Amino acid sequence: MQEALARPKVHASFLQRHYRGIVILSLLLADVSSITLGFYLGFRLRLLIPLPEPAQNLHFSDLLPLLALQIVAIVIAFFFGRMYHRQRTRYGADELMTAFSGVSIGTLVSIAVATLAFKSSASAFDYSRGVMIYAWLLTMITVVLVRTVQVRFQRWLQAQGYGRTRVVVVGEGAPAATVLQRLRHNPRLGYDLIGLLTPKGGRLVEGIAPLGPVEELPAVIARENVDEVIIALPEASDEDILRIISMCDRSTMSIKVYPDMFQIMAGQMSIGELGGLPLLNVRDVQLRGWRLTLKRAMDLVGSAVGLVLLSPFLLLIAILIKLDSPGPVFFVQQRMGLDGKPFWLIKFRTMRQDAEQLGTWTVKDDPRRTRLGAFLRRTNIDELPQLINVLIGEMSLVGPRPEQPRYVEEFRARIPRYMERHREKAGMAGWAQVNGLRGDTSIEERTKYDLWYIENWSIWLDIKIILKTIWRTLTREDENAY
Repeated sequence: MQEALARPKVHASFLQRHYRGIVILSLLLADVSSITLGFYLGFRLRLLIPLPEPAQNLHFSDLLPLLALQIVAIVIAFFFGRMYHRQRTRYGADELMTAFSGVSIGTLVSIAVATLAFKSSASAFDYSRGVMIYAWLLTMITVVLVRTVQVRFQRWLQAQGYGRTRVVVVGEGAPAATVLQRLRHNPRLGYDLIGLLTPKGGRLVEGIAPLGPVEELPAVIARENVDEVIIALPEASDEDILRIISMCDRSTMSIKVYPDMFQIMAGQMSIGELGGLPLLNVRDVQLRGWRLTLKRAMDLVGSAVGLVLLSPFLLLIAILIKLDSPGPVFFVQQRMGLDGKPFWLIKFRTMRQDAEQLGTWTVKDDPRRTRLGAFLRRTNIDELPQLINVLIGEMSLVGPRPEQPRYVEEFRARIPRYMERHREKAGMAGWAQVNGLRGDTSIEERTKYDLWYIENWSIWLDIKIILKTIWRTLTREDENAY
C-alpha cells in the first residue's frame, strides 16, 4: 500500500518569505554570542587559574578591542568555511571540524592584528596570553553548544512548516529506493517528498506509486511548486540526464544527481604518467606505507585506552549478562578479515544459547535476543569487546564490517568488487554503518560505501566516523541497530 506523502503547511507570512535570511541572522547572532561568552569565561578562568606569565591587573573592559577583533576574525573564518551556507539542520562532524578550525584561525588572526597593527599606535592595547588560551578552548565549546541550540530552533521552524524543501525524485530501482529511504527516514533534514517519477511509470518503489513518467516532470514542478529535483538514474546516458535537467526550467530550483560508482571515484582522480604518457589514476590506494603505520598507531592507542577506561563498565556488563540468562558472557564467531583470512570476532552475548540453530541473519525484533541483549545491540555496547580484536591487530577501529565466511562466498558471487572490501582490516565502525546501512539493509549499497572509504581514507575520515558512531548511538539515530 502506498504511504501518504507529507504535505507541508503553506505560510504566506514574512517569516516564510524571509526564512533563509532569518536562519543566517540567527546563526550570526549565535556565533557572536558564543564567541563573547567564550571570551568572557576565558577571562574569568584566567583569574581563577593563572598561567605562568607576568602578573597583570586584568580588567575585562581593557580586552574589549581584542574581543571585537576576535568576533570579526572568527565570523569571517566561518563565512569562508561555508558555516552560513547550510540549508539542512544536520550538525555533523564536518561542521564541527570547520567550527574548531574557524575558532583557531580567528583567534590567531586577532592576536596577529592586535600585535602588528596596534602595538605602536595610539590605540595600542595589551592582552593576556592566559586569557587567549582559555578563550580559545572555551569558545570552541560555546560555539558548538550555542549552534546546537540554533539547530533546534531551525528544526522547530521547519516543524511549523517554514523553510521546508519540496522535492521530487526521478528514478527507478535500487538507486531511487535508496534516495527515497533517506528522505523519509530523516525528517529533521526539512524535506517534504512530493512524489516519484520513473522513466516508464507504474512501478512501486519503496511502497510509493509513481506520479507518472518522466515526461510529466514540468507539469509536476509547476503544479506542486517544487524546490528541488533529485535524479537517481545512475545507469542513464548523459543525453537522458541532460534531457531531464532541461525539463527543470525554474531558475530558483535546485537539481541534484545521484552518481554512479565511476563518478564517485572520479571525484578522487589524479593525473599520472607513464614515460611521459598522461594517465588518469582512478584507484590510488590510500592505505599503504606510512599511512598504515599511522592507522595502526591510532588503533593501538585507541583500543588500549578504551579497554583500560572501560574495564569497570565491561565487568559490570559481564555480570549482568550472567544474571540475565544462562550461557557464556562472550559470543565468539568466525568472520572474514584482511585479505580474506578468517579470525575470531568477540562480542558480548546478546542471544540465547541455541540462537544459531534457529537462524544466522539478524532481523528486526529478533525473538532470539535476550532481554539485556536487545538493549546491548541497540546501544552498540555488545561490540565493545572487539577492542581486544583491534589491540591484537585482527581488526581496526574503523573499516568495513566483517561478515561470516558463508555470506562472503554468497556475496562475492553476485556483487561486483565485493572482495575488494577485504583489502583492508575489518572495523568496529564503518562508513556504511554511520550512513544508516547496518542490520538487514542492502549489501550492494554497503559495498559501495566500503569501497569509497577504502579509496578515500584519511585520518580525519576515521576520526569523523568514530565521532558519528558515538553521536548516532547517543541520539538513537541507528534505526537498524538490532
